[in-house]
Amino acid sequence: QVQVVESGGGLVQPGGSLRLSCAASGNIFSINDMGWYRQAPGKQRELVARITNGGITNYADSVKGRFTISRDSAKNTMYLQMNSLKPEDTAVYYCNVIVRSYGNFNPGNYWGQGTQVTVSS
Repeated sequence: QVQVVESGGGLVQPGGSLRLSCAASGNIFSINDMGWYRQAPGKQRELVARITNGGITNYADSVKGRFTISRDSAKNTMYLQMNSLKPEDTAVYYCNVIVRSYGNFNPGNYWGQGTQVTVSS
């Protein structure tokens, strides 16, 4: 089994910054793609940013130039540096990882429990 845990959310004023972390642990042979998604009240979950195991990134247009995704493959950890935060960034942020486990040919798709980010004055 694989566990995924996010941390780093909180309350921040508009224009401020936060750094989210996502740590994967358990039965991990390798991690393929990793990504951050978010869901605001009354809205569908949406992609924020993704990063491949080769370091290729893609971002939602709404966060380009403000957010930076990165990963430390040796630690099975991913980060999201969020700068110039806006009230519309308020949401629960979820970590998603695609994991190849020992003894399992097919990769598994795992989600964390989410961390709340609130941008408000």
